Amino acid sequence: MSTFSILGMLCLGCFVPGDPVDVPIVIAHRGASGYVVEHTEAAKVLAHAQGADFIEQDVVLSKDRIFIVTHDITMEETTDAEDLYPTRARPDGHWYFADFTWEELQKLQMHERTHRNGGGQVFSDRFPGACGQRILRLEDEILLLRGLDATTGRRTGLYIELKSPAFHRREFGESMGALLLGELERQGIRPDAGRCYLQCFESEELEYLHGECECRFPLIQLVGRTLDQDALPKIAQYAAGIGPSLDLLMTKTDQGNAHSTGLVERARAAGLKVHPYTVRRESQPRWSSSLEQTHAVLLKELQVDGFFTDFPDLSRRAVDTESSRP
Repeated sequence: MSTFSILGMLCLGCFVPGDPVDVPIVIAHRGASGYVVEHTEAAKVLAHAQGADFIEQDVVLSKDRIFIVTHDITMEETTDAEDLYPTRARPDGHWYFADFTWEELQKLQMHERTHRNGGGQVFSDRFPGACGQRILRLEDEILLLRGLDATTGRRTGLYIELKSPAFHRREFGESMGALLLGELERQGIRPDAGRCYLQCFESEELEYLHGECECRFPLIQLVGRTLDQDALPKIAQYAAGIGPSLDLLMTKTDQGNAHSTGLVERARAAGLKVHPYTVRRESQPRWSSSLEQTHAVLLKELQVDGFFTDFPDLSRRAVDTESSRP
């Protein structure tokens, strides 16, 4: 077992979230990515230790159709692919997971996210560089979290995002979502357990999963832009909720006061859950001046159903504090 896994397991008693009703869920965004390199074993163990209710898995496909846990379809932002495979870039100058087998991908080392133009780390004060961590398959992460749950008596949920399904359909001629349903069945992940969400920005893939595949896992439509007035009822026909950007939730007046845009209220009226993204300690949405204000708006004013966070410990504490108020 890696050093990070051992350290994480020593901390497992620090936070013990329950499974309460009507308490917002804390979703670890790419693991505890504010502290350790995103989507690594270390980030997932630490997120579990810090009390995340759900842990996110972004997934792409390798050349041999294995689900890989990573945020991008390209590799250079988070791995040393340029150094290990210098001649394998496509004509556009990018290295793609779809061009490499699982055997080849196992040789890569992951590092803190960097800018595509080579301008250094996206978050300069986060984990410096690499930490000897390798890429995980979705299967690996499921086994890891299942094992941690067994040793701690927890029930950690999976929150899986399908990355660029249209790209994968062009590459492989198959529905990425349909392949994922097969993988979840092989891993014994059941929709009736209520511990797995599937999310995506591409509505076509979610509609395909709901209609053609008769998917019983709750589907979440990710939202990165302002929606038309009639969009939410349409989304409610195939999805259980939306995952909007934090910036879409509130506006700020010239006097500095934050007001709801009405998105959360309209989503709730349409019968949709709301799981916004992403709470970060070092950067706040346009309508907030502090992490404390961001948490307060989400929990007290908007009363969202859950939210994504790079810092599961800080968000866990905020949720538990608010939930314990009389």
